[in-house]
Amino acid sequence: MLSTSKKYFNDLLHLFYPHNCEGCGSDILYDTQFLCARCMHHLPETGFFVKPFNPVEKLFYGRSDIRNAAAAYYFTKESLLQHLLIQLKYKSNKEAGYFLGRMMGHACIRSGRFMDIDALVPLPLNQKKEQVRGYNQAALICEGMNEVWQKPVYEDAVIRTRFTETQTKQNRVSRWQNMEGVFAINQPGRLENKHILLVDDVITTGATLEACGSSILDVNGAVLSIAAAAYTV
Repeated sequence: MLSTSKKYFNDLLHLFYPHNCEGCGSDILYDTQFLCARCMHHLPETGFFVKPFNPVEKLFYGRSDIRNAAAAYYFTKESLLQHLLIQLKYKSNKEAGYFLGRMMGHACIRSGRFMDIDALVPLPLNQKKEQVRGYNQAALICEGMNEVWQKPVYEDAVIRTRFTETQTKQNRVSRWQNMEGVFAINQPGRLENKHILLVDDVITTGATLEACGSSILDVNGAVLSIAAAAYTV
């Protein structure tokens, strides 16, 4: 009788507070799930976390001393992943960031290549953009990673010192030049002699991450790895 009453209560609760898959809208999922099993299956995993010398690592060859680098999913236009990133960056859907972070945290655990990470550092967002958006999407991803991986998040260890325009229409060289001198270390003592994982949502040319990572590598004894939710094909 109790179990039947509980079922009726849950059904009534679902009627007034529906929980739907962010990808397809299906309500056939547990309350703790963000995507249904079908949508999870269609996320384009890269497998980079378990692959040394993967395309993300190759972006930094000869430019930055990166220990390991990876991205969880391939980014393509008109895809489920693009929808999730739009939700995260422009629709105030924080859960999309936590979800991507949890997936990345599990990938780090499974890979074995990232297990000596000491702390997570989200790529700093320009202060103006963060005020408009209300949060830094990379910081939300780090929080999601922390849920499953229990690595501390140093959100204020690195800061942006100046505003930069969007780089989506700039070529590779312009992106590198545009990011010079943008980042500064705010709390060097927290990064000394630690292996830092610098985290972002999407990797394209790697220019922004390289610029930020170079600041981290200037700290005494710091070691750097990089992870992102998506890699543009």
